[in-house]
Amino acid sequence: MPTQDVVEQFASRVLADNPLGDPATRALPIILPPDYASNDESSGKRYPVIYGLTGFTGSGPMMLNVSGWQPNLQQRIDRLMVEGKLAPAIYVLPDCFTRYGGSQYLNSTAIGRYEDYVIDEIVPHIDRTYRTIAGPEGRGVFGKSSGGYGAIMFGLRHADVFGAVACHSGDMAFDLCYRFDFPKFASAVQKAGGVEQWLNEFEHKIKIEGRDIEAMNILAMAAAYSPNPLAQPLPIDFPFDLETCELKPDVWAHWLEFDPVQLVDRYADNLKQLRLLFIDCGSRDEFNLQFGARIFVKKLKALGVPHEYEEFDDGHMNIPYRYDVSLPKIVSALQPASA
Repeated sequence: MPTQDVVEQFASRVLADNPLGDPATRALPIILPPDYASNDESSGKRYPVIYGLTGFTGSGPMMLNVSGWQPNLQQRIDRLMVEGKLAPAIYVLPDCFTRYGGSQYLNSTAIGRYEDYVIDEIVPHIDRTYRTIAGPEGRGVFGKSSGGYGAIMFGLRHADVFGAVACHSGDMAFDLCYRFDFPKFASAVQKAGGVEQWLNEFEHKIKIEGRDIEAMNILAMAAAYSPNPLAQPLPIDFPFDLETCELKPDVWAHWLEFDPVQLVDRYADNLKQLRLLFIDCGSRDEFNLQFGARIFVKKLKALGVPHEYEEFDDGHMNIPYRYDVSLPKIVSALQPASA
């Protein structure tokens, strides 16, 4: 018997009037276990909840996209359950997409309050609406790339909400994963005649190319890590000069305040509360994220933080098969569904 999917239209208060004018009402897919409908409230059966976070340019509903050759998330869950590798759980797939392609699951005056959206709105809503195990012992979070970043940040800052975390190829060691794209963004902006002109050209392009996404990624990261309501023409500070590409140490320092490898010491006690901290990365990651993962894990070891780390022979793209590894770990670490 397969899982059942529900797609709610969730109206957010914290995203109302967000700076980019992005929708405040968004699709919120929920995947319910096969026996959910047959066990009503009177049965007392409650389930762990796993939150899935997509990478840059992604949204929760996209995790249910149908492919001709690869299973989507729901099909993957169904297969793992049939194989006896995955116990029953509820899955929730928030949509944190923005005009700039993503939010990094953070609060930002330039983008909106996406951390609050997940933590203060979606999590309580799911606990009110569905039969959940409402505590960190019953909640997990996973994601890949920017979604992996969101998962690790939620683990660092919200161990009272999530008890199990899986980070796949998450953004970390910013000096290694972002700085090589700064010249690409500066060149694109100069060619367009300014940031606003570049953004307007991007949004009116018939075909979005890889180089366009590379540039937009830097704009999105700056909006997430260094918003500035007083800046012009956009309310964002960039960590480099847009003409010379020279690094601006003060703005760059603000970015580093959001770098997981810089936050481990501060939040080590939170990480030690987790039932599971799982990290993996491809050894050939195109954004050098394997080095960030190694630095992060090295610090975890020095601080005595329990964790699991796996490095696999692949790059950054097309690796949802790694969920076959993480999802059973997350569900096994949490309190099982029970009456």
